[in-house]
Amino acid sequence: MANDRLRDAINRGGLTVNAVAEHVGVDPKSAERWITQGRIPYPKNRHVIAALLRESESYLWPSAVSDDKLTEASGSEVVQVYPSRSAIPRELWDRLLDQATGRIDVLVYVGMFLTETPNLLPALEAKGAAGGRIRFLFGDPASREVTRRSTDEGIGKNAIAAKIRNALAYFQRIADAPGVEIRCHATTLYNSIYRYDDEMIVNPHVYGLTAPHAPALHLRRLSAGSLFETYGRSFDAVWEAAKPPKW
Repeated sequence: MANDRLRDAINRGGLTVNAVAEHVGVDPKSAERWITQGRIPYPKNRHVIAALLRESESYLWPSAVSDDKLTEASGSEVVQVYPSRSAIPRELWDRLLDQATGRIDVLVYVGMFLTETPNLLPALEAKGAAGGRIRFLFGDPASREVTRRSTDEGIGKNAIAAKIRNALAYFQRIADAPGVEIRCHATTLYNSIYRYDDEMIVNPHVYGLTAPHAPALHLRRLSAGSLFETYGRSFDAVWEAAKPPKW
């Protein structure tokens, strides 16, 4: 059976099978068989390919990673567990933003605390202009999901919608900048996600609590793990269904 995941990952990376083969140090015909015949590379080659394509081994070759190894690797992706998002040191947020070059993905309802970072917008503009991809997903202020969350948090049914409009007004200034994309979603927000290249902050939401008081996970992507990829694919699913804001 052909490995379409590997084929797609190579295409998304703007590479060719020959380029991957050269990078790994194998014959191009062997690399072609990884795709057309679903052959599984040796473990050392899988690691190199996954790193090159910025995908996990468990995604590219699901049958090649044992459940025990997957569980162990996924656990190793957890760098730190914080009792609340507000307990995350400011220095960590600053480092994640400063070091990100290829991708920044943010999934929130509001996310206004991010604006506490000095020169946030110029930094995002510069990263987009340098070839990075920056995607922001805010809640749709007119959606039932946002109204419900606002009510559940006990702050009035229109409070979060008003905060979202403030956030949109702030980030609208970079909406047309190269590499920057902004959309609104109407999903139930189970987790806020802040991805900076291969590191991520996940803020699971707890009924009755505002996001700053809910726990947070600091993740670092490993090629053999699946936890980071799980949240990354969740972001992509919301992104595909989201729509441009009504400025």
